[in-house]
Amino acid sequence: MQLFDWIVLIVTLLFIVGYGSWKTKGSKNVEDFILGNNETPWYTVGLSVMATQASAITFLSTPGQAYHDGMGFVQFYFGLPIAMVVICLTFIPLYHKNKVFTAYEYLEKRFDVQTRSLAAILFLIQRGLGTGLTIYAPAIILSALLGWNLTGMNIIIGVLVIIYTFSGGTKAVNVTQKQQMFVIMSGMFITFFLILHYLPNDMTFTSALHIAGANDKMNIVDFSFDPEEKYTFWSGITGGFFLALAYFGTDQSQVGRYLSGKSVKESQMGLIMNGLLKVPMQFFILLTGVMVFVFFQFNPVPLNFNPNNKIVIEKSAYKEEYHALEKKLDKLSEDKKVINLLYIDQLNQDYDNPILRKELVNLSNKEKDLRDRAKEIISRADSNSETNDKDYVFFHFILHYLPKGLIGLLLAVILSAAMSSTASGLNALASTTAIDIYKRNLKTEKSEKHYLNATKFFTLFWGIIAILFACVGTLFENLIQLVNIIGSIFYGTVLGIFLVGFYLKRIQAKSMFISACISQFVIIIIYYFMVYKQEKLGYLWLNFIGAILTIGLALILQFLFFKGDKMNNDDLILEEDY
Repeated sequence: MQLFDWIVLIVTLLFIVGYGSWKTKGSKNVEDFILGNNETPWYTVGLSVMATQASAITFLSTPGQAYHDGMGFVQFYFGLPIAMVVICLTFIPLYHKNKVFTAYEYLEKRFDVQTRSLAAILFLIQRGLGTGLTIYAPAIILSALLGWNLTGMNIIIGVLVIIYTFSGGTKAVNVTQKQQMFVIMSGMFITFFLILHYLPNDMTFTSALHIAGANDKMNIVDFSFDPEEKYTFWSGITGGFFLALAYFGTDQSQVGRYLSGKSVKESQMGLIMNGLLKVPMQFFILLTGVMVFVFFQFNPVPLNFNPNNKIVIEKSAYKEEYHALEKKLDKLSEDKKVINLLYIDQLNQDYDNPILRKELVNLSNKEKDLRDRAKEIISRADSNSETNDKDYVFFHFILHYLPKGLIGLLLAVILSAAMSSTASGLNALASTTAIDIYKRNLKTEKSEKHYLNATKFFTLFWGIIAILFACVGTLFENLIQLVNIIGSIFYGTVLGIFLVGFYLKRIQAKSMFISACISQFVIIIIYYFMVYKQEKLGYLWLNFIGAILTIGLALILQFLFFKGDKMNNDDLILEEDY
């Protein structure tokens, strides 16, 4: 990195932190700190919701996911727009009418304190882990590629976020996320068009798509019913729908964003904005990864993108064997470049040559074989090395091929995304702990000032926990998958509780609490044996199974064992009450 890159990076980050702290300092009470006094306009709600989900993991892992596996991951988001409509029609009006600070406060009004506490604790577990990952993801990549200390990176990112989240609460999160989304999308658009500029002169965007298609990178929709496939149209439209419904409808890190809206209508418009823009945004990020793949058909590519593995190899007895594979890859890269240029020339003459197309596939298979053999050597050199390099692909391109200044901007993009998701997570964790656990279980009344200070304390507490978790984290196959897997294990049960609360008014507290406990236990068992151990089930289905299981068990328990139970919450506003 050059001096100019450092200036761009530091100025961007300091502006976001400073602006957020200055603009929102001095919260007077808990309502101001958690709900931002309900002053947030719809466009800020929409941008904040998008920035909360668009973590650094999105911009690190998604292009690498597309580089290796193509565009199919976009199917994960197919159920999201439908979920936004359901949340706008049901969830938002009920939350606003019942004047809740957190989503889980509604559950006590509908059921009892046990159910509220259970949902809050499940949220705290999965969001606590997820928030740690939003710090760890960029930290491990930055430390590996730039030679920075990993623990130091975790602490720097965590402390920067804690400063303005502690200072201004929800207002600070919402205000800073507008700047962060601007930095994020500007950086991604500039990078995308630079990639196209770097491609051979006689190569059109259509030609680039043809090359990607020849290598199976443009298979966007898979209509197969195979449950072992992680991403299909059906898993996206069902499992993705339930995951989005749970995440945006019951996860306080998202609910807190639109509870701060000026009105029900403003909150709804913000979510609809997210529903309209989220799938195109993810499609664009995946397409950027595919264009990186096309770029590397004409430029040198490492045998493994993770630079740590190169260091491991150089210190091992397998160095010469690895170098021999690198020479084979260099020769293969030259062959690929020649064939691709011939293929482009024929495409420019409106002829999609099947022989050249077949040769491209053959060369890609040979490259994959070389990479697999390299992974085996790395594992022999150090069994603890992470051979999967998806999360390093995009960063390798950024550091080696982008011009001065833009490297700093892209690093600012990744850190901004990390900070935005982490800030939302900390704010939600603090709000839930303060309101649903601490305040609810205090035996004596305390002042507004006391609860405000308690919420700030829990912001600091969860910030430290997230940093500690990030410092002891380990890299999974793909970070974006890990975040979604953690969510999928817990979201189904929590969503089932809320769906029963909203739509099945005859089901009461005892049957709800017992069914949720059983369902969560069963989902953990299913995940361990069917997803983790045997990979017989795509993890997205856990959201659907968890929600349906929770609802089904609640119905059975209510009508077989607790038929005489009555609703005893007179202050609850139900859907038909407004």
